[in-house]
Amino acid sequence: MYLDEAILDDLARLDAGRAAALLPHVASAGPQVRQSATLAQEAGVERLAADGRPRAILVVGVGGSALAAGILAAVASATGPVPIIGHHTHGLPGWVGVADVVLAVSASGTSAETRSAVEEANRRGARVAVVTPPDTPLAHLVALGGGVLVPLAGQRPARAALWSLAVPLLIAGRALGVVRAGDAAIEAAATRLEDVATRCRTSSESFVNPAKTLALELAGTLPVLWGTSQVTAVAASRAAAQLAATAKYPALVGSLPHPGHDQIALLDGPFGGGLKDASGGGRDALEDFFRDREEDEESVRLRLILLRDPTAERPEVARQAEAAVAVAAERGVGVTELRAEGQVALERLASLIGLFDFTAVYLALALGIDPGQTPAAHDLGR
Repeated sequence: MYLDEAILDDLARLDAGRAAALLPHVASAGPQVRQSATLAQEAGVERLAADGRPRAILVVGVGGSALAAGILAAVASATGPVPIIGHHTHGLPGWVGVADVVLAVSASGTSAETRSAVEEANRRGARVAVVTPPDTPLAHLVALGGGVLVPLAGQRPARAALWSLAVPLLIAGRALGVVRAGDAAIEAAATRLEDVATRCRTSSESFVNPAKTLALELAGTLPVLWGTSQVTAVAASRAAAQLAATAKYPALVGSLPHPGHDQIALLDGPFGGGLKDASGGGRDALEDFFRDREEDEESVRLRLILLRDPTAERPEVARQAEAAVAVAAERGVGVTELRAEGQVALERLASLIGLFDFTAVYLALALGIDPGQTPAAHDLGR
């Protein structure tokens, strides 16, 4: 695998190269949070609460927009009074009706799946709010149904617009009585994202830049990303999506306790340390002594990435995480533990999402990949 570590500390190449167009958008996450909260309030999302608390909230979005449902659910928490359900395909589930709220997000405003869902929600009389650019087919649909339109401001790639899409949902959730995150929580998330942007800036060298360091740890491995709470499970999903879209790099996503119970078996497989035989020898004891050792050095190995959340981890999950680290160490599998930072759920989520957004760009650059291009995604959309 080609790996150009030097580019990560070559400021001239970073500022003039393929990251120059994307990194400023990634670094704008903090201002995005504040701006989108203001736009949601100005759009009047409070109107959604005119008929009281809904039976359920369905969040519609595909691709990079799909994670908005996870963010809303994580901030509302599993103990919230109303179920929050993500929907990522055409149409609507049969149960959605006038007692429910449909929140739709689309960075392009042209998603066929999301337009289909909003059109159906209009027919069924559900309360609807949409976050999308103005003057798009989706904006037109919500206007026809008399729903709430939160305009998506700014021209940025969908991969860098997550907070513009998700924060209006939090404002809507607060109006509907399912989210407790107030203005202080939103400001804490914005401030945290600005802190991440400062620490991960291009001028910060690899040995002190957490995103550059993480990118180099991931390079050449098959990452297994596990969250240990609802917040960090969402962050793991976002991390894998960004690694795929930006660095074109695969990763497995899981969480503890499930599906970690199944995925832990990977550590005994061909990408892990291998099963030990009865004599106590490892996989090497069963192989030919004269094998080509250079092939071993080039083989892809798992790397366990644990996204810890001490504020919200259940004690039994914390014990499982510690046991997983020990199991990985016994098999020679590398482990990276990252801890969510902050007091409230939204801030802790922002601390990890911000880090991986930068990491994906730096990993792409180190691998010689253009982080701004997604030709296969365009082909899929034909």
